[in-house]
Amino acid sequence: MFKYELNNNTELRLLEPRHAEELYRLTDHSRHSLRQWLPWVDFIKTADDSREFIKVSLKQFSQTNVFQAGIWYKGELAGVIGLHRIDWANQSTSVGYWLGEKYEGKGLMTEACRAVVNYCFTDLKLKRIEIRTAVENYKSAAIPERLGFKKEGCLKSAEKLYDKHVDCYVFGLIREE
Repeated sequence: MFKYELNNNTELRLLEPRHAEELYRLTDHSRHSLRQWLPWVDFIKTADDSREFIKVSLKQFSQTNVFQAGIWYKGELAGVIGLHRIDWANQSTSVGYWLGEKYEGKGLMTEACRAVVNYCFTDLKLKRIEIRTAVENYKSAAIPERLGFKKEGCLKSAEKLYDKHVDCYVFGLIREE
């Protein structure tokens, strides 16, 4: 299946059902930190939940090129990056991502995002890419800023995280930029 080398230690690979146990363990070990910013964490209770997520992702990939790729660092699953959906009529998409706690601060996500942005503009011929982050999620917001995305605005109460709504920044990048 799909594999893209970022550097000697890191690669992106499409998630496959055989990765479900590893994905579940990574999610479970980072549950506390992930839960601060991601609304789906409490729904992942077993490896079967991760397996179902992977199956749905593979079906989406086969139909529309939307994908969820694992980020492997030194042979270990470190996180996930993917496209939420592609709006073919407007040639745009949005990128989502997360890392396991022990893999933060190594530049993995910046490199993974750079590769996905390049793929979107070069291979898919898209015009616009968007990344949304919770206003207070400083680590996540630093990634699009490092990659030249422009902060286009703030959406009030844009995402429900369990018992509260959070504001989100919208970052955008146009192919010509």
